[in-house]
Parts: sequence; structure tokens; C-alpha cells
Amino acid sequence: MSDKLKHVSQSRLINETSFKERLIETVTKWEFILIVLFAGVVIFFSNASPYFLNYFNLMNTTFNFMEKAIMALPMIFVIMCGDIDISVASILALSSFAMGHASAAGAGTPEIILIGLCVGMVCGIFNGLLITGLKIPAIAVTLGSQSLFRGISQAILGDQAYTQYPESFAYFGQGYVGDTLIPFELVLFLILAAVMGFILHKTSYGRKLYAVGNSATAARFSGVPVARIRFTNMVLNGLFAGIAAVLLTSRIGSTRPNIANGWDMEAITLVVLGGVSISGGKGNIFGVIIAIFLLGYLKFGMGLLNISARSMIIITGFLLIAAVLIPEMLGRFKAKRKLMKQQA
Repeated sequence: MSDKLKHVSQSRLINETSFKERLIETVTKWEFILIVLFAGVVIFFSNASPYFLNYFNLMNTTFNFMEKAIMALPMIFVIMCGDIDISVASILALSSFAMGHASAAGAGTPEIILIGLCVGMVCGIFNGLLITGLKIPAIAVTLGSQSLFRGISQAILGDQAYTQYPESFAYFGQGYVGDTLIPFELVLFLILAAVMGFILHKTSYGRKLYAVGNSATAARFSGVPVARIRFTNMVLNGLFAGIAAVLLTSRIGSTRPNIANGWDMEAITLVVLGGVSISGGKGNIFGVIIAIFLLGYLKFGMGLLNISARSMIIITGFLLIAAVLIPEMLGRFKAKRKLMKQQA
């Protein structure tokens, strides 16, 4: 065989090996697995129910999970740094209470929205100061503030509710963009997701988040302001909980002490299911967005088939366990392949 033919043969073998490696790398990514699961959900429920692929239904069902989706966006930053916030649903409840109180006192729509956002931010600042200023673990701080924030609204409202809001306020949680059937909430979520994705993947702040998550000590010695970043994450978490409070209160038109009860765990579930490591330092916003729509449309499809809420909880729990175990198993598989290649 001539040298030229040998060179061509070797190049072809290298290209085939390279293609095989890229293919394995792609199909073992958690985001790819989520896409396959999402496609499976769409195919299954579109065959199981004639109402699943209805455009109006697909758009309208996003109302049921957009507030949780918005709460999940800054939670990515929090968990990425190895922290956690289990008080976001209580922040939402307190923000909603403040909006209801302001509306009952005669405040207009702009004032109500501003109050909701400000209360959310103040709660986030409160959490952030305790975590970074007093160096108390985030889980301990937010466990306490979870009871504190919701307890305030429960103590004042009791069994009562605020139900009087301006007519124009209803648009934010019930309205559509222009003459389309696209919900305002969905558009707002996509805009916020694009902004948060840009920050995470295209800015120095995002790179610092990964650095803190991988090793806060090493990041600190490298000049990264770890405390400031963790504090900012908590403030963002509070602000986005305030945004979710505006949307949810607008959508249901009332404020009760038990509003959004349990949503903190659902927001965390969306982030972990999206591939963000609970120990920090790993993940991306694309996986979380897929997880949001996967879980949202999975629940919608199960609702169409009259599957019980208990079954939905079991399936969600199974997906969450899979989201923790599978990336870990894939990481070990890749490490083993890398070791075998080095030994070969």
C-alpha cells in the first residue's frame, strides 16, 4: 500500500473515531436525554388524547407552570453556588399579601406591582444578609425565613382573603400578547430566561458562579467576591419570587395565606431535573428550560387522561431521582472511558 493510501486510511479511521466520540458525548449529555424524554411525552400523549396537540390547549396550559418556571431561573444561580433557598414560596406569599393589602387601601396597578417586587427584594436581602453577613448556612436561614414570611401573612389574614384588585391588574396573569393566543406570562418567562442565560453563559458573573460552585475557597483565593455573589443570588431569588407573586395573584385574582404552598420544592425540582448539580458547579439554563416544559406538559397530559395527583407526584419523584443518579452514572462512565483511552 502506498504512503498516500496509508495516509488516507489513517485519516478516515481518525475521523470515524472522532465522530464516534462526539456521538457518545452527545447522547450521554443529560440535556439530550431530557429532549428524548420530552419527545416521548409529546408522542405518547398526542396519541393518547386528541386534545393534547391542540394549539390553544398547549398555550393555555403554560399558565399552570410559568410562575414556577420564573422562580426556577434565579434558583439556578443559587444552587450553582452550592446554596439552596426553600423560602421562595413564602416570599411569594408575603409579596402577594402586601399587594392585596395595598389594593384594599386603594392602590392602583403600578403601585401594586411595585410593592410586590420590592417586598420580594427585601426578603431576598434579608436572607442574603444572614447567609453572607453572619455566615449561617443557606438551608438554615431559609428554613427559618420560610416560616417567618408565610407566618406574617397567616397571622394577619387568618382565614380571610384579599379579593379586590383593579381590573387592569388581571392582564399580567391572564392576558395574551396582542391579538395572539400567546400568554403574556410565557413571553415574560422567555425574555427573563434569555437574560439569565446570557448572564450565566456569556458574562464574567456566570463564570464566577461556576467557580464558586466548584470550590468557594479556591474562588476566594482567585479574587472572586464569593460573599457578594451569594448575596446577589439571594436578592435575585427574592425579586423573581416577587415577579411570580404578581403573575400568580393576577391570575387567580385573590390572596390567601396558603397561596403557592409547596412551590419552593417544585422550583428546586425543576432546577435539579434540568441537570444543575445540587452540590454546585455544574449545569446550564438550557437543561432547566427543557425540564420546565417536560414536567409542565407531562402533568398536562396526565390531567387529560385523568391520572390522579398522587400518581403525578410519584412520577415527578422518579424523574427527580433519575436526574440525580443518571448524570452521576454518566460521569463515571466518561471517566472510565477516558482512563481506558489513556491506558491504551
